Amino acid sequence: MLLFVEIGVESAHRLPQVAPDHKCARVHGHSYRARIELDGPVDPDSGWVMDFADLKAVVEPLRTALDHQYLNDLDGLDNPTAENIARWLWDRLAPDLPHLAAVEIRETPTAGCVYRGP
Repeated sequence: MLLFVEIGVESAHRLPQVAPDHKCARVHGHSYRARIELDGPVDPDSGWVMDFADLKAVVEPLRTALDHQYLNDLDGLDNPTAENIARWLWDRLAPDLPHLAAVEIRETPTAGCVYRGP
């Protein structure tokens, strides 16, 4: 069974690895959406893969760490592409979410990426 929660964060960043004249070389912001997916069996007693409240409790500290921040200043996000943000989230969520299946990051309503783990 696939289970998911979505969060939103407002953050600024710049991409230091692009050409200096690339628009993403300048500081700019995004209204990011992240979708955290778990894929696991439904417990026959509880009737769920995981309590949504428990899942949200694991995700919330990371949402707070990203929201209204300059992402380049965060440890491990010196090049905060959507791909690197997805991996950053995965690395921090995986220890507490054994059924973690995917982390999706959308930096606009029509552009993003999905990371399914190493």
